[in-house]
Amino acid sequence: MESSRELAAPLLVLRKSGEQENNNGVESTFCQEFKRVSSMAAPMVAVTVSQYLLQVVSLMMVGHLGILVSFSGVAIATSFAEVTGFSVLLGMSGALETLCGQTYGAEEYRKFGNYIWCAIVTLTLVCLPISLVWIFTDKILMLFSQDPEISHAAREYCIYLIPALFGHAVLQALTRYFQTQSMIFPMVFSSITALCLHVPICWGLVFKLGLRHIGAALAIGVSYWLNVVWLAIYMIFSPACQKTKIVFSSNALLSIPEFLKLAIPSGLMFCFEWWSFEVLTLLAGILPNPQLETAVLSVCLNTTTLHYFIPYAVGASASTRVSNELGAGNPKTAKGAVRVVVILGVAEAVIVSSVFISCRHVLGYAYSNDKEGLREGEDSRK
Repeated sequence: MESSRELAAPLLVLRKSGEQENNNGVESTFCQEFKRVSSMAAPMVAVTVSQYLLQVVSLMMVGHLGILVSFSGVAIATSFAEVTGFSVLLGMSGALETLCGQTYGAEEYRKFGNYIWCAIVTLTLVCLPISLVWIFTDKILMLFSQDPEISHAAREYCIYLIPALFGHAVLQALTRYFQTQSMIFPMVFSSITALCLHVPICWGLVFKLGLRHIGAALAIGVSYWLNVVWLAIYMIFSPACQKTKIVFSSNALLSIPEFLKLAIPSGLMFCFEWWSFEVLTLLAGILPNPQLETAVLSVCLNTTTLHYFIPYAVGASASTRVSNELGAGNPKTAKGAVRVVVILGVAEAVIVSSVFISCRHVLGYAYSNDKEGLREGEDSRK
């Protein structure tokens, strides 16, 4: 009996020590994955938010003109452009996170460049029918019982926003090019620099040159193309991009069907989610006081969308990690990255929502000085 107890005791100690080692291993693996995802997600948040803030800054500039028709027109044009154009390109480019992420993880660098080039060609072609739709923005909006004055201002804004649409198409492909290689800091530099330059450019076009809402639209196009040029220069001259440099070839065009197989469902999934919010702005246009209601709701939705881009950036970082690890044949590591992102998403929602609720009486003044609109905006946020 004593000998059996003596034998059982060491086995019990070994089992407990083994469980502790497993728990420590799980914790260390989680912490390592948390650091990896966070180090990529934090700068990626800066990239996506900076790119979206270009449109928000333009809306703010027009709001401070004090012309309610122009502000309402830009507000509804921004929603219309997001629904019919920018969200489509952003959703379709999400296919590159899977295709390029896996090919980069598998070290198929030539195929990686082909996917980026075929995405640039495809997204640029998609811009052509979207541009045609934007030319008839006023007629489309009036079909949905929108105010004629607001519809006319929205049409002018959308027409001068067309150069930004093509810039956005190329920018999204280049963003995925750097993102799927975990080269985030070139994008951080270019996006923040473009945003900093966008403020004086937009101010000069809107106020100094007197172009008002037309100048706000042109400023977005200039800033998008500046961002594209800087990323393209970095890709061409940086030694880190030599293996995956984008080179035009017929093989890239042959990859278009494969790209579309993922791009179309990815675009639809993204658009349906976005459209459910933006359609509220259109509904505001048929209320009794359409100019005021559209402006107020646009302020609320633009602030909400700004918050939306934070978890979107975290998810994009996770998508890169997962696709890279799956391409390298490491499914367990990919599963760990998903767990980390879920926890980050919940924490982000709690923190940012608390900040917005605390600052709800102040946020409206960034868009306009109109007291009536600000009071209604506070009531709607409550």
